[in-house]
Amino acid sequence: MKRQALFFAALMLFVPMVHAEDLGWNSGSSTMYSPTPASSWEGFYAGINAGYGWGSLVCQPVGGGAKSENNSGGWQLGAEAGYNMDMGSFVLGAEGDIQFASIGYEQNLGITGKLKSGMDVYGTIRGRTGMTFGAVMPYLTGGFAAGRGSVSLTDPANVVTSQSATHLGWTLGVGMEAQATNQITIKAEYLYVDLGTQTYNGLPIGNHDITERFGVVRAGINYTF
Repeated sequence: MKRQALFFAALMLFVPMVHAEDLGWNSGSSTMYSPTPASSWEGFYAGINAGYGWGSLVCQPVGGGAKSENNSGGWQLGAEAGYNMDMGSFVLGAEGDIQFASIGYEQNLGITGKLKSGMDVYGTIRGRTGMTFGAVMPYLTGGFAAGRGSVSLTDPANVVTSQSATHLGWTLGVGMEAQATNQITIKAEYLYVDLGTQTYNGLPIGNHDITERFGVVRAGINYTF
């Protein structure tokens, strides 16, 4: 996961060094980008995003015992809103988002039944700092994260027992945003999300501590007011 984060960070830092003309952004032939860059990044904005998350989910009986680590994955769809302060070639801002997700895993426990665990919804409140290169802005972002996870066990008789818990943690990431018009921007973003450990009580297999950590790659579109 750390190697993936470093890869995305290096990629985001490299892209702005490519001349904009080589990408066709200033040629006038692109139907997506205006030949005249937007004048400012200042203001409130809101938008939507979609992406995919993958990571690890660690499960251990409360009080100790065998620990299992499973790969998790799934799609997400969400919305964000924030504010940018344009300081010339430097932008400071803050953003909050909420994501409806299916980042989890399933495990067949044999005669016990099928276990399903994962993150159903999560959100972040982050600071953002970026450098502007005309109509393009690479940025770093990080802050607070919280999510609602669930665990369910379906026994051979199809009786479902489920529990949920709130996780608290942090997030750190990198992104790239580009101005398509004076009011519309598009972005690509990578976030690493650590939602820590929470105890899930009342399960047929006993009480368990579950740790949620995952990375997310997502793309989005914003409208600036």
